[in-house]
Amino acid sequence: MKRVISILIFLSSILAISQKKKETFPNSFLGKYSGTLEIFSKKGTQKIPMEFHLTKAEKDSTYNYTIVYNKSPRNYFLKIVDVEKGIYQIDENNGIILPASFHKNVLHSIFEVQGNILSTRLAFNLNQVEFEILFSRLESKTITGGTSKEIPKVFGYPINVFQKATLSKKN
Repeated sequence: MKRVISILIFLSSILAISQKKKETFPNSFLGKYSGTLEIFSKKGTQKIPMEFHLTKAEKDSTYNYTIVYNKSPRNYFLKIVDVEKGIYQIDENNGIILPASFHKNVLHSIFEVQGNILSTRLAFNLNQVEFEILFSRLESKTITGGTSKEIPKVFGYPINVFQKATLSKKN
C-alpha cells in the first residue's frame, strides 16, 4: 500500500511539473534574440545583423515586437486578439495592422503591399527564433489550369526574395 501511495505521489508531482512547463505564447518566448539575416535574391546573397525583441508592453494583451536590421529598429506591437484560436495582430504604429496566426509555436502573417505579397514566419523554440520572409511580386504571377470545370485556374507566385535568420536568445 505504501508503494502504491508513493507511486501516486510521484506521478502527480510529474503531472504538476509538466503542466507548469507548458509553453504559452507569447509569454514563454519573451526576450531579445540576435543573429544574422541572409537575404537571397537574383542579385545574390546578402548578410546583415538582425535582432528580434519580444517584451511585455504596458497594456494588457500587448507586447513590444521589435525587428532590428543593421541596428535600425522597427518598433511594432503584437496584440492578442484570441489566444484559444491563435489570432493576433501586428500593429506597425502607423495605421497598418497585419493579421497574424499562431499555431504549434509558429507565428504566420501574409499580406500584400505595393504590388507585392509577403509571407512571414517566426518559429519559436526554447532559446531561438527562426525568422523567414518570402517575397513575391504580383506582376510575376503565373496562371495554369483552367482547362475545364474540374480543373480550376491556379495562380502561382514565384519567390523573388527569401530572407532567413536563426536568432538566438541573449542572456
